[in-house]
Amino acid sequence: MPAMDVRILSHRPDRGWSAPLPADLDSPRTLVLAFAATDYAERGEIWEELAGAFGSSHRLGCSSAGEILGETVTEGSLVLAVVRFERANLASVAAPIQAVEVSKSTGGKIARALAPHAPRLVLVLSDGLHVNGTDLVHGLGEGLPAGTAIVGGLAGDGDRFGRTWTLVDGVPRSGWVSAVALGGPVAVGHASEGGWQPFGPERVVTGSEGNVLHALDDKPALALYKDYLGDLAAGLPATALYYPLSIRMPGDSGPGIVRTVLGVDEATQSMTFAGDIPLGARTRLMRSSHDRLVEGAAQAGKDARADMPDAEPLLAITVSCVGRRMVLGQRVEEETAATLEALPAGSKQVGFYSYGEISPSGVATCNLHNQTMTLTTIREVAA
Repeated sequence: MPAMDVRILSHRPDRGWSAPLPADLDSPRTLVLAFAATDYAERGEIWEELAGAFGSSHRLGCSSAGEILGETVTEGSLVLAVVRFERANLASVAAPIQAVEVSKSTGGKIARALAPHAPRLVLVLSDGLHVNGTDLVHGLGEGLPAGTAIVGGLAGDGDRFGRTWTLVDGVPRSGWVSAVALGGPVAVGHASEGGWQPFGPERVVTGSEGNVLHALDDKPALALYKDYLGDLAAGLPATALYYPLSIRMPGDSGPGIVRTVLGVDEATQSMTFAGDIPLGARTRLMRSSHDRLVEGAAQAGKDARADMPDAEPLLAITVSCVGRRMVLGQRVEEETAATLEALPAGSKQVGFYSYGEISPSGVATCNLHNQTMTLTTIREVAA
């Protein structure tokens, strides 16, 4: 029987670690996942502790807009998952994003470094502000072997949108993409669910460049968006999380892909999104309710465990959108409880609230999503 060993714990500035660091799990086959509040970048002693305890392990992490441990959601903390595999193979790499325009080539660089390891899964975390997530995902997908599941997300910074970071050589750094590949005898499940509904008129993108939206129906995008938001416009870009955009190309079926605002430019009346807004795309505003979001999360849990045995616990890596957290408010733990309840008893869940979610959407396909609950399940299997 494979002996994947999973420990989850947390750290708070006023309480320290919830349990001693399991340094006995340190090995080249160990994955250490850390998701933390942005301010943890300044807590050098924490990263020194992790380096001392897990010097041989692959350490991956990022800043968050809320930390997930089990069904609990906190802020101002750090959550940690330490996973030692018996036979799985791991490889890690990091690369800087020197400009948004090189997001795709950066994804390609990461992919080329990891492709020789024949990964079944690549877990990728990116700076959440200075990246075109769509291009990053395309670069990864083009360079990795067919069928590789690509999952992860864009680092968060609460509702501030000021600074994000990922771990590079175990140290928080802004402007980087970090990734770990997992290969060998592992079973991987994944799911991405929303719970948002479109409303209002459909408008055509008549001015855009990459992930920057300039005009809808030949009208300045920001001015039009402010008209919809009314009094909420004063809180942009954070308040835009309540009303994301759905985009779809003419002829596409289905509800389209959801896009979240990362920033606004008053001078040009433009809006920057986490992923591409193509010219000619048709857009509608979206909104949701507590119940619909929780129902979407529960469905993600069911989808991610699809073919996993009922009696065997899993590691669940959960990446949900900061916009969902804002809408859910005090009820946010209902969605993390819903995902965990759908998994086999004894499963361990860790994750974060992000500025963009990376997950397959369909067979062997990876997309950048916004406003979704994404779930990745991992279980070591017999060789």
